[in-house]
Order: sequence, then C-alpha cells, then structure tokens
Amino acid sequence: MLREPSFGLAEIAWRWSFGAACLFGLAFAVTQYLKSLTISGRDLFLLRTRQPTLIVNAIAHIFRDSAFRAMEAVLLLTAVLAIAWVTLCSLARASTLKSLFSYFREDATMASRQVSGVLLRSLFGLSFFRVVVTLAAALGCVSAFVIGSLISPASNPAPGSAFLVISAITLLVWLAWSILNWFLSLAAVFVVADGRSTFDAIASAVDLCRRRTASVLAAGSWFGVGHIAVFLLATSVVAFPLGFAGVLPAGVVLGGVLLVTLLYFAAADFLYIGRLAAYVAILELPEPTKVEAINYPTNTPGLGESAAVDPTELILSDVPSQA
Repeated sequence: MLREPSFGLAEIAWRWSFGAACLFGLAFAVTQYLKSLTISGRDLFLLRTRQPTLIVNAIAHIFRDSAFRAMEAVLLLTAVLAIAWVTLCSLARASTLKSLFSYFREDATMASRQVSGVLLRSLFGLSFFRVVVTLAAALGCVSAFVIGSLISPASNPAPGSAFLVISAITLLVWLAWSILNWFLSLAAVFVVADGRSTFDAIASAVDLCRRRTASVLAAGSWFGVGHIAVFLLATSVVAFPLGFAGVLPAGVVLGGVLLVTLLYFAAADFLYIGRLAAYVAILELPEPTKVEAINYPTNTPGLGESAAVDPTELILSDVPSQA
C-alpha cells in the first residue's frame, strides 16, 4: 500500500466512479418519480395548512396510487446497477490482479497481456454470484422485519421479542453474506493466476484456506482490525463538525462530514487492496518447509535402543584376573 499507492488509487477510481453512477441514477429515478405524481388543489391546500394530521393525509393521498410505479423504478434501477457493477468489477479486478501478480513475480509482461475471454467469463460469474448473494442478504434482512412484525402484532405488541428476533436474523444473514462474499472475492485471485473457471476458482480458494489456514487467517484478521480502527477513528473525527452544527453554517458542517466520509472510504479501499495483495503474496511465496525427524538405522551402535550393552559381552568386572 505504501510502496505502490497506484494500486489503491486504481481501486478508488473504479469504486468511486460506480458510486457516483449509483448516486446519479438514484437522483434521476427519484426526480422522475416525483414528477409523475399528481397534486390536486385540495392536496396543495392541506399541505399549506401546516397541520401535521392534514399534511399526512395529503401526502398519503398523493402517494396512494404510485406504489406500483415506485416498485418498477426500484427494480429497473437495481437491474441496471447490478449489470454495471458486474461488468465494471470484473474488468477492474482483472486489471488489478494482473498488476499485483506482475509485481510479486517481477514480470512486467504479465501486466501487459490481453484479458482472455475465458478469464472474463469466470470473473463475470464470480461477480454475478456476489450480486446474487447480496440480493439474497437484502431479502433476508427484509424477512427479519416481516417476522418481527408477526411476532409483535398491533393487538399484542412485544417489542422486546421482536427486536431480539430481528437482531438475531440480521446478524446471521450478515455473517453468511460476509463469508460467501469473502470466498467469492478470494476466488478471483485463482482466475487471474491460473485461468480457472468460476467453480474451480471457488474450490481453489477453499483449498488455499485449508492448506494455509494460519497465513490466510492472519492476513484477514490484521486487515480487519485495521478497518475497524479506521472506522472508529472516522466516527470520532466526524463528531467535531457535528458538534459545531449550531455555530457554523450548515454548508460547512456538511462539507466537514463529507470530507471525513470520503477519507474513510479511501482508507477502506487501500486496506482492501492491501488485503488482496496479501492473499496474492501467500499464493506466490513458497510454503514454509517442515523439519522432519531423522530416522536413524536400528543397527547403528551408540544410538537408540541398539546402544544398550550386550549382556553376553564380557566386561572387566567379569574377568577374575581384572577384578
């Protein structure tokens, strides 16, 4: 991360460009959706009364028949962004991993090689599975709230039980998503390194974790601790502009929060590419050799059990003249 900051900057470039596209698409979809709403004179009159009950009734009347259009906009935006992410992530990961392997192998020709169709298809498959896992996790979190609402109905509310159930299901879904997403991201290393297919790369990632458990666990743990430290530092620093919200202008406070947020995202991207480089190093560097015990021959005198004194052999005490 320190010797070659270009890797981190490249990670920031493609991730932030996709984030900007997401924000632009979301803003465009919300704008078009709001333009499609119809506001009658009665609704406008109720909104101007400044009475909470009347305002809520007016808003409910405005959005009454627009739920289907909102669902269509959400599905369309999700599909477009998913396709864009699969394409962009596959191309960016191929370029980044090629450069990382050329760095560790000291082979500049590998970084200049053209990306083959087989390699891109495998990376597309891994990215597609990551999207599917993410959508499944989102549905799992939504189902947690649905189950919580069933546990705590309006007729017999039980907010404590509902909170425990929602928290437990959300935690399990997050753990499952984290593990699967981590394996899929690690499998991309084997696609670029050996040109493996999607499922072969996943199997190779599992095999690497089995063979080099300590190394993989150490790399993931230390970078995870670093990410947590950066997050805690960012949440502490962001409290300073928020503390002056009543003194400074709103634009200054919002700019300070946005600056801290961007710095946190940049540090997280550098840590991600550093962890990916650590996995590449584990794969490229030789495994530590094991010192095996030396098996001495049993007939070697003076070693092992064969070194015991032969009871039939005479010693000085057995000779009367030498006693």
